[in-house]
Amino acid sequence: MSTAPQNASSSGLLRRINTVRVLEFAWAQDVFTATEAMDATGLTRSTVISRCAELIELGWMREVERAPVGAPERAADRAPVPAPAGKGRPARLYQLRADAGYVVGVDAGQHRVLATVADLRGAEVGRQEHPVDLEHDNAADRLAVTDAAISEALASAGVAPAGVLAIAVGVPAQTDVDGASPPGQNEFWARMNPGFAAHFRERGWHTTVENDANLAAHAERALGAGRDARSFAALLSGERFGAGIVVDGALVRGSYGGAGEMRLLDYVVGVGSPHGIGFLARAWGREAHDSGALPADSPLRALAVGAIDAPAVFAAAADGDVGAIAVVARLADRLARVCAVIDGMLDVDRIVVAGGVAPVVGDLLRRTAAVLDGMVHPPAPELVASSFGADAVIVGASTLALEHVRTNALDYALGVGGA
Repeated sequence: MSTAPQNASSSGLLRRINTVRVLEFAWAQDVFTATEAMDATGLTRSTVISRCAELIELGWMREVERAPVGAPERAADRAPVPAPAGKGRPARLYQLRADAGYVVGVDAGQHRVLATVADLRGAEVGRQEHPVDLEHDNAADRLAVTDAAISEALASAGVAPAGVLAIAVGVPAQTDVDGASPPGQNEFWARMNPGFAAHFRERGWHTTVENDANLAAHAERALGAGRDARSFAALLSGERFGAGIVVDGALVRGSYGGAGEMRLLDYVVGVGSPHGIGFLARAWGREAHDSGALPADSPLRALAVGAIDAPAVFAAAADGDVGAIAVVARLADRLARVCAVIDGMLDVDRIVVAGGVAPVVGDLLRRTAAVLDGMVHPPAPELVASSFGADAVIVGASTLALEHVRTNALDYALGVGGA
């Protein structure tokens, strides 16, 4: 019996494996020579050069021309590299085409939709945000607002829809492996996720729809405060608490994507609801203002009640406002109980407070850590603020979409990225 088909199949598989190895190396470099790729991959020169030629033909890479010594510099992704002095033919230079395709990240929150466009090196090249009209918030309108944000972000980047390789959408809802959400209480989850997965897959884009806190955890694990932690929780802390949980290096989703849902806080003594730091700081700050209990020189008292929000409360506390300090102390007790629940169930190394409040919670976290130490068995989890601020979900979405492209690059037939 002939073994030719088997040999051909094995040979094709080996070529694909080697192509992937060269492309993975290219992803981490600016420009490189065949020798550098040989040293990194262990492949022979002829194999590296042939795989680079295939990747150029497929559209993933380009060969970079060397410029004469002293030539003016140009844009980094297309710049010719100065030729070395001396005799002999200079080595060929290769480069990943960052503009070979693009990924879209979407943070489809309850109050606003943010869309970004990033190239294949993860550089953001387009961004657009649209508010959601909560008085007329329904599936059709939410899809329309999201479409508008994406279209305008692509236009600002000069990218045609055909250039999009993958999209990831973050929603404040539980999601299953196919990106669908159950109705939830009062149909909330179904409204927050009005069929995004099917909607964008119809465009031919690889689509991931994920819970927003899980995407925040993905951002922290890939680029943020979770990089050196084996087990941690990313705690979205704006209007409502939601936790993205990584245990032993793996994101925990649960059977139906419900891990990290914080509705259990309704039943925790001293907490009583999943309201987040942003919501509570605003509500309690306005409550203190309306009570008339603030001192005459209070920064909060000088504000119109409608201007009191979380940053205003934390700023006033930093200025010594006793009323604002009382609010922060109250928040610290509440947050410590939330963190104790997370630590008691999951034994995490770190809890990363994420979301729009992250830049202003330094003093709150210090107070919370002191309370938490008395609630849990040592060592208590470290409490840190995310460096991404309000962008935690969008960073996670963009990073997840890009990781899919990198992992499945050779399955794509590249089109034209520019508009």
